[in-house]
Amino acid sequence: MVNLVMKDLKLGVNPMFFVFPFLIGALMLVPGWLYFLVPLYFCWITIPNMFGGFRIQNDLIFTSMMPVTKKDMVKARVSVIVILELLHIVIAMIYGLITIRLYPNLTYYFFGPYMGFWGLCFVMLAIFNIIFISMYYRTAYKYGAATTASIASAMLFAGIAQWLGIQNSYLADIFYGAGVDNMALQTSILIAGIVIFIAFTMLAYRIAIKRFLKVEIQ
Repeated sequence: MVNLVMKDLKLGVNPMFFVFPFLIGALMLVPGWLYFLVPLYFCWITIPNMFGGFRIQNDLIFTSMMPVTKKDMVKARVSVIVILELLHIVIAMIYGLITIRLYPNLTYYFFGPYMGFWGLCFVMLAIFNIIFISMYYRTAYKYGAATTASIASAMLFAGIAQWLGIQNSYLADIFYGAGVDNMALQTSILIAGIVIFIAFTMLAYRIAIKRFLKVEIQ
């Protein structure tokens, strides 16, 4: 399985997708920006182009000729997705810490780059994963519908979360007010987001395996 992951990372993933998080993550340095857009660029650009590349390269046929199981094929591909997601998130978080240092007294209209916000980002990616991965492995070839549905769902979550954060006084206090200085609360939200991300991704992985086992590779 490790060899399959390395095969995808070296042959299937364009090197620019490893540079992309550093370039897009720099948008976190824009004061008061709509920071939800930063991880969404992964969904908008990296996933469609990466899976389009896999399709053009006939990666499914090539990989099926190797002495590997379908379970390992799914596990490796999901691992690659998660690796790239974590790369985007971690780098964006580093930029976010720099932003907080640069603008300590900035008044945020949208979510600031605090730990609670990153917890929401993990939930957003969890929603993306469970929809994209489970839909894609109905065929393990066609990615258009899966991409559209997963991106729309992630954007819907981000939009609703941001709207509630502005309109609801309780949530506004957590993400804009006194709550941002409550490290226990912010850490709890971040951990909860990570747990949801892991749970949804594992569920998507299990669904994908069941569906992929029914796919006839030709």
